[in-house]
Amino acid sequence: MSVVANFFSFLKKHDILSLILIIVFVIVPIRLFVAQPFLVQGESMYPTFHDKEYLIVDQVSYRMHEPERGDVIVFRYPRHPETFYIKRIIGLPGETVSIQKGITSVTTQDGEHITLDESFVVNEDVSYNTSLTLSEEEYFVMGDNRPKSSDSRIWGALPRENIVGRAWLRLYPFNRLSVSPGAFTL
Repeated sequence: MSVVANFFSFLKKHDILSLILIIVFVIVPIRLFVAQPFLVQGESMYPTFHDKEYLIVDQVSYRMHEPERGDVIVFRYPRHPETFYIKRIIGLPGETVSIQKGITSVTTQDGEHITLDESFVVNEDVSYNTSLTLSEEEYFVMGDNRPKSSDSRIWGALPRENIVGRAWLRLYPFNRLSVSPGAFTL
């Protein structure tokens, strides 16, 4: 009998050991390197995401390509890296993001000026004005519920290294089950 056949015969006789080995060799690597769960807390992404929605975060995509404007991402809050936030990418590395009286615009690295269509967001006080130029490894992120969001307008640019991944799957509540929830091209 082969070594593999002997191994599986042993596992059949030892169910608890089988479960432990499956967890160690299958589930743990998936959780650490491929996808992880995320529970939305608060109203900062309303109406796109509601409090207590359960998401799966894709941790692989950004190893193959860079994050894009409009992506909804989960990241480590720069001021407290043990805390995770969910926000939408507004500005990409090297760009300048300007907010003038509630209107968000971006000047790209090649000088193109884009005014973002953000008709889906809960907007803020129209007296708010700011401008920020991003370095090569920084992103500008904001919540969709601007009055209730702590984001780049308050604490500055998000370093690339803090990004965990993008919102890939909304699992709960079941009536809002969706793939790539919140995906918009801005």
